[in-house]
Amino acid sequence: MNSSQAGMELAVVFPDPAPIDLARTLDLAGFRWKAVNSWDDAVRHAPGAGWAGAIVSCEEKPEDAWAFCRALRKQDGDSTRILLLVTGAQLADLELRDELYDDFCISPFHPREFETRFRHLMGRGIQASRPELVEYSGLVLNLETYQATIESRPLDLTFMEYELLRFLAQNPGKVFTREMLLSRVWGYEYYGGARTVDVHIRRLRAKLSEEHAYLIQTVRSVGYKFGESRWG
Repeated sequence: MNSSQAGMELAVVFPDPAPIDLARTLDLAGFRWKAVNSWDDAVRHAPGAGWAGAIVSCEEKPEDAWAFCRALRKQDGDSTRILLLVTGAQLADLELRDELYDDFCISPFHPREFETRFRHLMGRGIQASRPELVEYSGLVLNLETYQATIESRPLDLTFMEYELLRFLAQNPGKVFTREMLLSRVWGYEYYGGARTVDVHIRRLRAKLSEEHAYLIQTVRSVGYKFGESRWG
């Protein structure tokens, strides 16, 4: 259990031991958490105020994971928010059991996506606030839900496409080399080449459509920038 932030509420993780990538992500993000291997363990170790949230991995023993979710729902109703970790092959199961969870991540997950989803999940219902938005020339990015629209048209973006577009849109007019974008968006642990940036830029422009592709400008022999006027 991570206890680096004593004031933060405690989350329950199933099963015990927690998957290595999950444990590392929770610790680096500063969450306090406790892994359990059964519902009885969860009841025995529950804090007085109840669990702040639950992370349930369905990867190894899916039926045990679903049984844990059922027990948690029966005990707490919707008061404990549940985030599932599933594989791509398990997505079909989600539609049949949507009452047993609140959100999910596909494993292997990106640490920043997981952290954002879980923080948002635990904060639901605590206080109502206007979602944080990035808006520019018809483009709207919702930083809480990872939704993006252009002139009210939803954009179907992958997580990294969204992250790249968000980074550029939050820094309009600034020029970034491919190496800078790799470092700032993908992170220092990413070993892909500069071509990764070009591929994602090309996909973003296609999804923005020809009318709005001008928002991402190529700066010859340097890199890319966001926010140039189509006539500039």
